[in-house]
Parts: sequence; structure tokens; C-alpha cells
Amino acid sequence: MKNIVGVRFKKVGKIYFFNPKNLKINKGDKVIVDTVQGEEMGIVMIPNRTVEDEKVIAPLKKVIRIANDKDKKRYDECRKIEKDAFKVCIKKIKEHKLDMNLTDVECKFDNSKLLFYFTADERIDFRELVKDLAAIYKTRIELRQIGVRDQVKRIGGNGVCGRELCCCNFLNDFESVSIKMAKEQNLPLNQYKISGACGRLMCCLKYEDDVYKEKLKRLPKVGAIVETEEGEGEIDSIETLKEMVRVKIKEEDGDGYFYRKYNASDVKVIKDVEDEKITEEELENKEELEELEKLQEEDIKNRLENN
Repeated sequence: MKNIVGVRFKKVGKIYFFNPKNLKINKGDKVIVDTVQGEEMGIVMIPNRTVEDEKVIAPLKKVIRIANDKDKKRYDECRKIEKDAFKVCIKKIKEHKLDMNLTDVECKFDNSKLLFYFTADERIDFRELVKDLAAIYKTRIELRQIGVRDQVKRIGGNGVCGRELCCCNFLNDFESVSIKMAKEQNLPLNQYKISGACGRLMCCLKYEDDVYKEKLKRLPKVGAIVETEEGEGEIDSIETLKEMVRVKIKEEDGDGYFYRKYNASDVKVIKDVEDEKITEEELENKEELEELEKLQEEDIKNRLENN
């Protein structure tokens, strides 16, 4: 067992374990810790506790001290430097006529470097920009190209649900989301209705994905031929969470059809379908959906490369 405290460095970000040594640390305390990038100040989210060895990535970095007034003053100075550097960098980007969008600036607690985060459609030659910034701030300058998801996470905002964006509230990392998830959840296959503020598929599509997958294993697909108490029919639609199906049944005179809803357990599958049925809405928005999938894959690939 290891004695640890959990520290977070940003409002929304991963919680990292540190060795508190002999310090008694409470939740909400600001601490100075040793990291691979030097000293940093963070907020304790998990006070002193013991965890299993396998949950700790060795070697465990240490808490140097509980932040004092001098440390807190330095932290405030870093925030001021970031605001100033943001304005200066915007000006320099315009001077060099670079096609990039600056999103954030991060000043390291020990003044070892300044990080500038930006988005761009293509790779940018920012060597001259780095020289200018290094001459002004007399420290190491690092520019990092990030994706639109990371950009929105840093800027903040609200989703269509009216709540604060998940990525700005509790999501520590982005998971892969697909159009298939939206389809399985019977959501409109329209990129404007299933995309978030970042223009990518909404992260919340992932939340219930496992539940839908498990339930869909027990349900016939749309287009399957089934036997009901009122005769043979075709599955017209399904209500996954309720495990109900709507069946299209031919009238006895053969001139038309009527529809009935049944519990999935009350119908017997005569002939299921192997391939998922392509809806008219999906066909109509095919190009836009394919482009959204492509952008999603590129985001994941770029994120892996940058990490």
C-alpha cells in the first residue's frame, strides 16, 4: 500500500497522485509538488489516503510543501504573465501573417518556460514567432498545436442541454465517439443535432453506449420478420431502453398495413437481417456524416501523436 494525495493542476483535468511524505494535507489545500516539468502548484482533490501499489505509477513524485504566501503570490504573477503574453503573441502572429488561432498561454510556476496553445488547419512554421517571444520573455518558449476539442475545453461554454460542457466540468480525457452510437440510440442522424460546441460528435453519446449495446443484443433489427399474436409482420422501429418494438402488419384484406407495439419478448423472430438498415435520413446526410467521422478519427490520431 502507498500513502498518496491526489492533486489537480487545472479546473478540469486529471488528478495525479503524489507522495505527501509526512505532511498532513486536507482537500482544497494548495501544494507545491515536484513534476517531470519542474515545480508546480496544484489543488488537493484527494487528501491523505492509502491505495494499492498497482494503482500507482512509479516512481511517485513528492509533495514539496503546502503552498505559502510567497508561492500564492508567484501563482498570481504567472496568471498576469499569461494574460500579457497572450496579447503579445496575438500581435506577433499578425505581424508574421501566420494562419493560426491562439487559444491559451501557460506560464510554468518555476518560470522554466511559457507554453502557447493554438489551433490551425495545417502545420505552421512558427520559428520566427518563437524567436520574438523568447527575446521578450527571456525564457524557453514552446508552441503546441491542439485540436478543436481541447480548444473548447480551455475556453468553456454550455451545451444544448443548458448545462456547462462536460469537458469543462468533469471529463478528464476524450473518448472515441462514433456515428454508430447515435444511430443505435435512435438520435437524428444530422451532424448539427449530434455535434457539440467543438463541431465534433457530442461526448455524451458515449455515456449510455454500453447499455444500448447490451440491450440491442436481445432485440431484433429493424427490417426483421417476426411472428406476433396478430400475425406475421416486419419490425418498423425499436425503443431500445424499453425493449419494445413496433411491428408493421399486413391487413387481412391485403390492401394496407397497420402498426402495433409489443414487448420484444412477446414476438418471435422468423427471419432477422444481417446488415443494419440505412434510413432515409442517414442516406440524405451521408456526406456530412462521413466528413464528421473523418474529422473525429483525425482528432484522435493527432491527439495520440501529440501525447
